[in-house]
Amino acid sequence: MSTLKPAIFSFFSGSGFLDLGFENSGYEVVFVNEFHPPFMDAYKHSRAVMNKPIPRFGYAEKSIEEVDHKQLKDAIKTLKKEKRLIGFIGGPPCPDFSVAGKNKGRDGENGKLSQSYIDIIVEMKPDFFLFENVKGLYRTLKHREFFEHLKEQLMDVGYTLHERLINSIEYGAPQDRERIILLGFQSKRLAKSFNWSGRLYPDRNAFSYSWPTTNEFSEDSTLAMPESLPQELTVDYWFKKNNVSEHVNAKHVFTARAGLVRFKAVAEGDDSKKSYKRLHRWRYSPTAAYGNNEVHLHPYKPRRITVAEALAIQSLPKEFELPSYMTLSNMFKTVGNGVPYLAAFGIAKSILEHLGIKDEFDSNESCECDSQPAQKQAV
Repeated sequence: MSTLKPAIFSFFSGSGFLDLGFENSGYEVVFVNEFHPPFMDAYKHSRAVMNKPIPRFGYAEKSIEEVDHKQLKDAIKTLKKEKRLIGFIGGPPCPDFSVAGKNKGRDGENGKLSQSYIDIIVEMKPDFFLFENVKGLYRTLKHREFFEHLKEQLMDVGYTLHERLINSIEYGAPQDRERIILLGFQSKRLAKSFNWSGRLYPDRNAFSYSWPTTNEFSEDSTLAMPESLPQELTVDYWFKKNNVSEHVNAKHVFTARAGLVRFKAVAEGDDSKKSYKRLHRWRYSPTAAYGNNEVHLHPYKPRRITVAEALAIQSLPKEFELPSYMTLSNMFKTVGNGVPYLAAFGIAKSILEHLGIKDEFDSNESCECDSQPAQKQAV
């Protein structure tokens, strides 16, 4: 393994979607912090299945507020002696900034964790960092003030900042999912504008196609794909790509409590309702959010989507799996919370380019993953 790989300290790691994108694009994940035990167990499980190494400086199953700062400083000191670049990545829990969530902002418990993440960046001063959150932090007036306050703290200690409201579909994930990404770099030579080069479908080009709207629901029906569409952005493409019917998590699904009548009444592609949304096989998915009574239905089967199908919508490699002993609620929660793999991969590649690091690493060296972005030009 090349010692030139930037070293990543991961916070609010969940089950590791963001980390996997970084790792498979040429970084080494050296430290992992996740508070919720089931998510940490899932993180370790998926790494073992994909033959990923144990992070060099271990796992910290605790709140970010309880992380040992001396341990971090010692680890960073060791890595600096090796002339390694240090990066912090994390997406603090977002319900306090989500319009669909608690919307309590900076004063909510989750909102305070955003400040804690910025505090640890300000203290440790990694060479670069990534902060990910919901668009409500960026677009909602009451939260934007807090976001600007966080940025001021980072600029005060020398960071050059770059921000963008990204959509995961830009990076090839079959999902309409907007998130704010804030990047920071310590080196003055990196003060130049950031090239968000990992996007396969920039400038909302993915939405310019004539996507199908709705079709009458018919169980196990066949429906030809319109020729003009980018197949790799469709739900059914990813279901087949990941062989979801044979996946370890194929049987993990919530069953209907009161019959199938209500499920069958929703047309294929009708995602207009607040609760029951049926995916269209030849379209991308709405945001993979499975809380707040939101239910995503299979395009042509009278049921909810399975965990395996949700993982595919998050563009994860088919080798990625969640442990079978995990509760369904925790499975869908961690999937819904995660950063789509291809978005993480594309952003990580863009950061490498910005750092001036050539793509010298075999990004598939320890994973037989085939969920790398297609090498095609944006439309």
